[in-house]
Amino acid sequence: MSSRILIIDFGSQFTQLIARRVREARVYSEIHPPTRSLEWIRSWNPTGIILSGGPNSVYGENVPLAEHELLDIAPILGICYGMQLIAHLEGAKVIRSDKREYGRAETKVIAPGGLFAGFDKGESLTTWTSHGDHIDEPPKGYQVVAESARNPVSAFRHESRPIYGVQFHPEVAHTPRGAELISNFLFGVCNAEASWTPGAFVEEEITKIKKLVGKSRVICGLSGGVDSSVAAALVHRAIGEQLTCIFVDTGLMRLHERDQVERTFKSSLGVKLVAVDASEQFLTRLAGVSEPEEKRKIIGHTFIDVFEEAAAKVGDDVDFLVQGTLYPDVIESASPSGGPSVTIKTHHNVGGLKPGMAFKLIEPLRELFKDEVRNVGRELALPEEMVARHPFPGPGLAIRILSDVTKEKLDLLRAADAIYLEEIREAGLYDEIWQAFAVLLPVRSVGVMGDERTYENVLGLRAVTSVDGMTADWYPFPHDVLGRISNRIINTLPGINRVVYDVSSKPPATIEWE
Repeated sequence: MSSRILIIDFGSQFTQLIARRVREARVYSEIHPPTRSLEWIRSWNPTGIILSGGPNSVYGENVPLAEHELLDIAPILGICYGMQLIAHLEGAKVIRSDKREYGRAETKVIAPGGLFAGFDKGESLTTWTSHGDHIDEPPKGYQVVAESARNPVSAFRHESRPIYGVQFHPEVAHTPRGAELISNFLFGVCNAEASWTPGAFVEEEITKIKKLVGKSRVICGLSGGVDSSVAAALVHRAIGEQLTCIFVDTGLMRLHERDQVERTFKSSLGVKLVAVDASEQFLTRLAGVSEPEEKRKIIGHTFIDVFEEAAAKVGDDVDFLVQGTLYPDVIESASPSGGPSVTIKTHHNVGGLKPGMAFKLIEPLRELFKDEVRNVGRELALPEEMVARHPFPGPGLAIRILSDVTKEKLDLLRAADAIYLEEIREAGLYDEIWQAFAVLLPVRSVGVMGDERTYENVLGLRAVTSVDGMTADWYPFPHDVLGRISNRIINTLPGINRVVYDVSSKPPATIEWE
């Protein structure tokens, strides 16, 4: 990749948004901690560097700072705390404040060009602010390029070097023209190339996977979800029959899940697929268990047992295991280590596998966000119903039955969930929703069907909108759609006589019920 932007994370809640905005402009970016050394940063060879915002004051104790030499490595854009850090490193005074400035502000452009190319002098733009400290005067050698009524230095630039700072957040949707500012930095200041595309990613990863795997055999735990499906398809494109996918049918899947996986991977893509029906084993171990965490542990341990047995039958010459780790997982679990996309490391306890099973782990998607994974899946010609699928929990329908798990309850919930999703698709709403699912409640209610009294199950429906699943709002279904869903479920499925809709946001509720 010829152009790449290094984002140094000083703790902003919006740091991932910065990376997304850069990648939406088709320029590759990575997020790294401020502990990266100057030597590491120089060797990473960034086309430009963005310093994120953060909750700290540059004068605080044990706060993340940076060395002055950082400003000489590549063009710099400091956002909020990042701007204050530039000012601090360049000898300017950052004014400490007990009050936080938060919300919309009208920012006036004083000096067009550079970051504000395409704007007129005196033009006002709406920006989103979220900071405590501020700067009253720019450092020596810098000029003010934007101001607001509450902030005389809303943006500055160095008079001769490619260093910019803004006291607002261009990466958030509340700054409507923020994408233009980021684009100006990328292409006008850094001279970056817009070469980060799904096609380019696929070609690069295929080359790396071939080189790293050689003639070794590889296995992949295929769940049917977006991440594992795209990872498997990408590795298969690279090494063909050297890959064997293992699909464990837990009996806790959605309707026709196994058929869809087998049809897509075995029949359409020609992937070597081993499907293991372990539904009876899972049901036996789950019998009588209602507590959600206990369910999760049982399902996790059972899956490991079944997967290990299936993996052992593939052969003794398997050296690699494919896993669909995504970039948010990497950011949240540990500081990214940089380096090539196809990260290979020896795992003696991958996903809870027994210590005796040592594999080298292939994570070809660990640089990607969820939307990018979907686009790579489309590039690999995976069917849209698989690529655009809503998230589905690893323990499956077991945690959507809020009582003990039985085959009868699973079949009832599976059928209801299928009707729910089918009606959402029919209404053209599926792609507007982050996640939709049905929950079988441990409640029975009285009803009347025909001339008879009924006493049957209550079904809960959940649908949310979200960007990353960290926060979520309940989806405002048109009333006629909800009515149609409820009527069809009740009239079609004996055992359910009442349907309710969950209107809780996250927080305070979670997306799943268990």
